[in-house]
Amino acid sequence: MSVTELFASNVFNDEVMKNSLPKEVYRSLRKTIDEGEPLDISIASAVANAMKDWAVKKGATHYTHWFQPLTNLTAEKHDSFIEPSGDRVIMQLTGKSLIVGEPDASSFPSGGTRATANARGYTAWDPTSPAFVKEGTLYIPTVFVSYTGETLDKKAPLLKSMTALDTQAKRLLKLFGIECRKVATTVGPEQEYFLIDEKVYCERKDLYLTGRTLFGAPSSRGQELEDHYFGSLKTRISEYMRDLDETLWSYGVFAKTKHNEVAPAQHELAPVFTTTNVAVDANQLTMELMKKVAKKHGLVCLLHEKPFEGINGSGKHNNWSLSTDSGLNLLDPGENPENNLRFMLILACVISAVDTYQGILRASVASAGNDHRLGADEAPPAIISVYLGDQLGALVDSIVLGRQYVPKKPVPGSIGVPESPIFPIDTTDRNRTSPFAFTGNKFEFRMLGSQASVADPNIVLNTIAADAFSKAVDALSGAKDFEKACKKYTEDLLKQHYRIIFNYNGYGPEWEPEAERRGLLNNKTTADAVPEFFKQENIDVFVRQGVYTEKEVLARANISLENYIKTIGVEARTMIEMARQDIYPAVNGYIAELCSVVAAKQTVSTKIPCGGDLSLAEQLGVLNDDFLEGVKKLEVDLSEMPEEAVAASERMAHVVVPDMDAVRRLADAMEKLVASDYWPFPRYTDILYSVK
Repeated sequence: MSVTELFASNVFNDEVMKNSLPKEVYRSLRKTIDEGEPLDISIASAVANAMKDWAVKKGATHYTHWFQPLTNLTAEKHDSFIEPSGDRVIMQLTGKSLIVGEPDASSFPSGGTRATANARGYTAWDPTSPAFVKEGTLYIPTVFVSYTGETLDKKAPLLKSMTALDTQAKRLLKLFGIECRKVATTVGPEQEYFLIDEKVYCERKDLYLTGRTLFGAPSSRGQELEDHYFGSLKTRISEYMRDLDETLWSYGVFAKTKHNEVAPAQHELAPVFTTTNVAVDANQLTMELMKKVAKKHGLVCLLHEKPFEGINGSGKHNNWSLSTDSGLNLLDPGENPENNLRFMLILACVISAVDTYQGILRASVASAGNDHRLGADEAPPAIISVYLGDQLGALVDSIVLGRQYVPKKPVPGSIGVPESPIFPIDTTDRNRTSPFAFTGNKFEFRMLGSQASVADPNIVLNTIAADAFSKAVDALSGAKDFEKACKKYTEDLLKQHYRIIFNYNGYGPEWEPEAERRGLLNNKTTADAVPEFFKQENIDVFVRQGVYTEKEVLARANISLENYIKTIGVEARTMIEMARQDIYPAVNGYIAELCSVVAAKQTVSTKIPCGGDLSLAEQLGVLNDDFLEGVKKLEVDLSEMPEEAVAASERMAHVVVPDMDAVRRLADAMEKLVASDYWPFPRYTDILYSVK
């Protein structure tokens, strides 16, 4: 099967709908998808029957309402198509079954939005994201709400944020005489990951319980030779990537780019841009399939942000843009941005939104795993800032600082060889140290963790941008001289929020004190970042745009803190178990072996010096005693945990995590001194270079 035949072959996409639905039903459904029209319930039975017939032909026997609870994962309950018909059965999917399901919600996190007595949940079909068949089941993308109506998932608020942005962006475009049916955000989330051999993975308790190595001395060879990045693919990796591409393509996922990343055993996959809602669903499916396909090849795909110390961790770059249904990119500056009134207003609104709500934007990517990565000279710092590039940076500087603006245009470049092509040197150099960088016709938000849902930061981005657009429309509507008023409003916004713009090295030591001087937030841990959601002004923006109720905002903040506390707790308990059951006795065993060798030498000849061996035994003995004391301290500090979530998260971040770091430093020091046969689990060299 060719790639064009394979692509979306498992998806109930537009072509399938057009060929299998009555014309009126198809038109009605397309209006819902394209224009946000309310779903016509009367067409549900026809859609359900067509969807069932198509799925059965693809080998499906069951259907499931596929949803995204507040766990960063997906969830599904499978029901068969069979319905009794006398002594036989028929295959049936009713309109009601398509539209609404009733999975039990009692065991999903809710942050206190509903009591156990009201634990029933409802799933409702999201027709804007296509259904697909996987492993004999028809997957129907849905939203998930509680018995009392609160949203319990990531999809419902994402859709609400897209609606808010659509509404406010269309209001803003009307000021410029532009009418359109829809303004949509598009996203292309790049995905970084590690691949290691499954046999080695199974020998590391920390990897299979926590997703990262809690112990591990650096390999003698890491990423310092810079030879893995974009390097030639190993055979097993290439076979895996080919299999993954074909699998993703069959589900309509626009997998486009694949390559080796910076660290050994690290790789990246990047898709083509698509509508945010579909992109989020596709990324959730991508992460699931990455793991499943890896298993087929005897590999394990690690999506943790920092599975290995001393080398780069993994992130997920969120390329975010705004376009109308006619294809107009609202973040395209054009050849002369200084004369593009609409673009400059939209740019100023986005900048003001990022500055005003920098706290919740940072909090939207906060997690225990991401805390290890942000600010580690491999990812953006924990400080939110906006990078504009040479051209827009100079233009904004001229507006804010009163400087003369000299337009910077792309210039032709060449390597100086006649046969080489002429290529453009553009004005939007990508600052890899910037959390929120303008890259030509989009913003690249680079702070996302590799295993996180893409929904969370996009909910925030859409909401705060919608709010900024709304304020701009309210301020400019009815202006007698619109062009003059618009220029003034844009200039005022840029001056008020100029502090958030930083076009230089975010890794430099001077940036943190400079950011503090500017009054920017520097929330380095999840415990520091998430409480931003509790601030009333941050709650109000979600309520104002109809994305969350106040109760829903608080619920998500509490769930984030609870997840952080539980994650660190699992890691700490795993560390204690490995320390007491594996490392401490192994080191003692090696010390005993060293001492027995010394004793044997002394028996043969008292003239043989034994100080070297004995000093190693003594050194290990001191380290192992200190190691055990560190473990005991960790146990005590872990046991003295406050009940209140904010206090408990702070204790985890500022007491337990430092305890774990101290225990690890001692273990890693001993690993370098203990013979390979005695160390109880595979070392970094074994793990990172296990795939040949």
